[in-house]
Amino acid sequence: MPRRKKQDPREQLIEAVTTAMVNTKARNPVILDFTGMKGTICDAFVICHGSSRTQAEAIADHVIEEVKKQTGQNPWHKEGFENAEWILIDYSDVVIHIFQEERRKFYNIEQLWADAPVRKVESHD
Repeated sequence: MPRRKKQDPREQLIEAVTTAMVNTKARNPVILDFTGMKGTICDAFVICHGSSRTQAEAIADHVIEEVKKQTGQNPWHKEGFENAEWILIDYSDVVIHIFQEERRKFYNIEQLWADAPVRKVESHD
């Protein structure tokens, strides 16, 4: 029987984040991959939005909980919980951005990093 290849810790973290997002019905989750780009501060952004403040907070809380459960990691830094319009959760190599829909449209950070490859996250629906 072939041995399973051990998963890259960054990919394991991204998988935990995206699973948590899908499980809380986050809207339009995407991964921006910076690994082939010079001068970036991290390896990836994972971005999504919720339809309300309550949902954005629930997504963020579930992401933190699932990452801890699946990888043992705690965020290095987090901010934006005060108004939950743009919640940022920083795991050093991977940074999570959880928006309310209007803020995501306004800041449009996917467009700011348009040269980064984008992976869409499929939901289980």
